[in-house]
Amino acid sequence: MRRRLYWLGIPLGAMLLTAVWAQAARRPPPAILDLGPLSSSVEPGEELPGGGATVTDTGRNAFGRTPPNMDRSRWPEFHLGKRVFDRDWSDPYHLPGLGPLYSAASCMTCHVKDGKGRPPASPTEPVVSLAFQLGSASGPGPHPVYGEQLDLHQLGQARGEGTVEVSYDELPGEFATGEPYSLLRPRYHFKDLAHGPLGEGTPFSPRVAPANFGLGLLEAIPEAALLALEDPDDRDGDGISGRANQVMDVSEGHTRMGRFGWKANQPTLLQQVTHALVADMGLTTPIYPRAQEPRGTPVAATGPDVKDYDLERLVFYTRLLAVPKRRNWEAPDVLRGKAVFRALGCAACHVDRAFETAEVSGFPELSKQRIQPYTDLLLHDMGEGLADGRPDGLATGREWRTPPLWGIGLTATVSGHTRFLHDGRARNVEEAVLWHGGEADAARERYTRLRREDREALLAFLGSL
Repeated sequence: MRRRLYWLGIPLGAMLLTAVWAQAARRPPPAILDLGPLSSSVEPGEELPGGGATVTDTGRNAFGRTPPNMDRSRWPEFHLGKRVFDRDWSDPYHLPGLGPLYSAASCMTCHVKDGKGRPPASPTEPVVSLAFQLGSASGPGPHPVYGEQLDLHQLGQARGEGTVEVSYDELPGEFATGEPYSLLRPRYHFKDLAHGPLGEGTPFSPRVAPANFGLGLLEAIPEAALLALEDPDDRDGDGISGRANQVMDVSEGHTRMGRFGWKANQPTLLQQVTHALVADMGLTTPIYPRAQEPRGTPVAATGPDVKDYDLERLVFYTRLLAVPKRRNWEAPDVLRGKAVFRALGCAACHVDRAFETAEVSGFPELSKQRIQPYTDLLLHDMGEGLADGRPDGLATGREWRTPPLWGIGLTATVSGHTRFLHDGRARNVEEAVLWHGGEADAARERYTRLRREDREALLAFLGSL
């Protein structure tokens, strides 16, 4: 019976979650939470979340701009990096680089306009910017047959390692004020697997492609400033116990604090980029010299697929993508929403303090900037509802890195959708809030009890970021 449920994509934990939702739906609504005359004021410079690396463009290309504090002499290198980012590696001119197994043929395929990806809109739509990372049912490590990631394509073949259909169950809910809402819980059905079933109990983690801008600034935040926010034992008793992921720096050969990826599983931007190249496109570099190979078909090593100068340009480009300026930061409803954000406890993880970046050698654009990304880059337990069951470094199957909120209000403009969370299940920002659990459960519960005006104010604030 358990095997049958697993392959239908309905883990037992999800069935229990459904029962909890059903029980909650039968309870009388909780008391409405009146926050009273909360207020906040405009803070100097808060409209420039990337400091001097903030761009005023708030249109379709807002996530792909050069920082205004970059000297014009560096523009050509930036645009050469953009060409590598957009390159179709399936073009015969670049063969035999791509693959043999891959999920996409270019960076731009998943990060359109440097924005975030989304899950398929229907069970029949192909999976494009949603990757499935795999684990082993017997312990830490990759899947014994399919490796670290299920690759949906194979060079020169009609299909790759398999396909995935995504469908959803609708979970109803109700605010304390009586308005209904619903959430979507995803189901994943693995089909046409080339080497047989994944196996009962195999952990898998669906992850949409995140937005690319501001990464160089996040890397420039001093590690000490982030570690000072850790509270793994919840010494202050606020229910929040963030901790840093510690992962291997492949280039240096020792562990470092993770910053990038949904579970902070990459310590540097260089490693984030090179791992994406090899995992998503099968493109090797000196850091990752071997790509995943089809089972039983060893592929001879031919040297790095990505030349040093192309890798340098690509990392230069991703490091310097500017952060978009905020909109309506002085509006009364936005200022009220900022106060609500703090009152609910959202700022415990999405910290609203400003960081000053360190001196970055060779990158004056990123150095000594006052930035406000609304993240602590730490791991937090987000509850069973969002758990993927797949450990990643020190991160458990329930822990996720706090994603930055800067630019979130421009997602629809740039990416053409409003899908959020690691697997894109949330159809809008409000649904993303309502999926929060674990350490964020108290903040989520308070949100459901707010007056409608305060809920709308909070969403207006988030939309201004």
